[in-house]
Amino acid sequence: MITINTEPKRYEGVENRVQMMALALALLFTIPCLRLWHLQMVKQRDYQHTADAQRISDTTLESDRGVIYGRNDVILADNRASVNIVFTPGECPEVRREEVGIRLARLLGLEAHSVLEKVKNSKRNPFMQIVIKSDVSKTELYRIEENGLDLPGVAPIVRPQRRYLYRETGGQLLGYLGEISRKQLNDSHWLDQGYHQGDVIGLGGLEAQYEQQLQGQDGFLLLTRYASGRPQLRTDRAGMPVEAKRDSAGNVTSIEGEGREPRAGDPLHLTLDIGLQAKCESLLMGQVGAIVVLNADTGAVLAMASVPSYDPSVFVSHDPTGERKRLLEAKKPKPMLNRAYREQYPPGSVFKVMLAAAALEEGVIDTATSHYCGGGFKINGRGRTWHCWRRGGHGRVAVKDALTYSCDVFFYNVGLALGVDKIQEWAHRMGMGVLSGIDLPREITGLIPGQEWKKALFKDKPVWDQNWRLGDTVNLSIGQGSAATTPLQNAIMMACIVNGGYRITPYMNRDGSHKRSEKLISDTTIAVISDAMRRCVEKAPPDYPSGTGWRAGVPGIAILGKTGSAQVMSLSHHEKYETEEDIPYKMRDHAWFVAGVVEQEQNIAICILVEHGHHGSTAASVLAKPLIEYFYRDQLRSDVQVAQAGKGTL
Repeated sequence: MITINTEPKRYEGVENRVQMMALALALLFTIPCLRLWHLQMVKQRDYQHTADAQRISDTTLESDRGVIYGRNDVILADNRASVNIVFTPGECPEVRREEVGIRLARLLGLEAHSVLEKVKNSKRNPFMQIVIKSDVSKTELYRIEENGLDLPGVAPIVRPQRRYLYRETGGQLLGYLGEISRKQLNDSHWLDQGYHQGDVIGLGGLEAQYEQQLQGQDGFLLLTRYASGRPQLRTDRAGMPVEAKRDSAGNVTSIEGEGREPRAGDPLHLTLDIGLQAKCESLLMGQVGAIVVLNADTGAVLAMASVPSYDPSVFVSHDPTGERKRLLEAKKPKPMLNRAYREQYPPGSVFKVMLAAAALEEGVIDTATSHYCGGGFKINGRGRTWHCWRRGGHGRVAVKDALTYSCDVFFYNVGLALGVDKIQEWAHRMGMGVLSGIDLPREITGLIPGQEWKKALFKDKPVWDQNWRLGDTVNLSIGQGSAATTPLQNAIMMACIVNGGYRITPYMNRDGSHKRSEKLISDTTIAVISDAMRRCVEKAPPDYPSGTGWRAGVPGIAILGKTGSAQVMSLSHHEKYETEEDIPYKMRDHAWFVAGVVEQEQNIAICILVEHGHHGSTAASVLAKPLIEYFYRDQLRSDVQVAQAGKGTL
């Protein structure tokens, strides 16, 4: 029997082909599997961060800036709630961003190109919130809310806003705020402190000086946006808001831990008496000048007025009138410049107080030393004539009368006997022409010229021009020539006399370190100068001339004083005008008055400057009287009345 094989015959090599196809299919499946493993296992962390960045947005909870208190814990600057309108481009379809920007500008009264420029600059980080307008009004907020459906990516954000309760009063001392610059962000100092683009920092005054203390620590919440685009608060399993970690650009890099509440900045307690500050500024109203009032024993700054001033509130919100730009670009008189410690002037005759102390301490003169004043002075009796302010002269005067009546000729002789090196040395000792160390930014040094200074100044000139001459010493002896001091320095010099011969370091921060030097001036010298300066203010008996500062006198209060008139132009320029009022404003002398109040529970040192005020005796000393009356009588009476009223309501 024959068996027939009915199975179809396979082609030769089919087994090899099947094996090859199976291997190819296995490879094809292996590649995506490996790719999936790489994506899910190796690159999982990277893609998780990318997904979170697209899905999660962080909302900053801005911290309150530290409160600034004045003397007796009066609040000078605190914070209030305000609303900013922000735009997050990444939450708005790209094709609609320009449309939304233009609509926002119209609703908020802004220029469209400025809004669109901000949107354009955010392309690298589309999910960063752009502040379109800060501190909006209720009307503007209602407009945004009414048009909310047409403004994707736009939201109102509540944040703290700086508030200055006394506006211009003390404005230059408190300083102002502004957004941190790109240049500052490139400095590792600011990055290390955790600052980011858009942060507001102190740019002047105490706000800048104590930035690290006043700046709080922001908190933040994370929002998860689902497919509907509705934000949901992101929390951990316990229901607590979770914390995000960010890089130097502010981008979310990881999510971990519990939520972080914002921490307010630390408070700053000042020595500033805001009532006295307001009084000083009102006394200078309509003029250009400065007034400094120090506690003569400790150096505490009770008032430091500079007029014109500015309102720092202009810098914390939107500025539709352009006042901010006007202030920053203003020419003389510059309202942004604090004349008390950042402007220098020839000290004029107030310099004689220091010169008298130096001459007595060095033994160059004593109380019996006298010089004759006939109205003029010549070195060695020949050559140029240096005039006394009193053209008829003062006759023969000793140091007490020379200070009381401000005799120039006496101090010409004393300055030559003392010499420029000793004049410079003692001026620096008593705080003139050197930094005071006050806790305010950008203090200037002033200048007490000397031999080395002149050589350096004229190093490219012939030797004859480099040499210090006796005529230079004569000019320096009455605070003229190249001498330049600040009102603060003159107040420090005056404090040396009031407190018994110690140089104090002025300070604003009540909780800071307080320093004063060892004793510089003997009690004998202090007694001589104090007696002369008291006679300068107290009215003399009939038939005897009063001192130049008699207008500052307050009955019942012991006041030391010294007037000064610092020349801006030589006397020859003034002689061609018939009256003083005919002299152009910029050519008029600066008016000075330094004073000290003694025999009180709190002794004070005062310096008053009126730019181009003609005479210290008429323009500056007259301001001291109401100032002293306010501090020792009116303010005290007001405090007592308030205290009594308070007791009556208990």
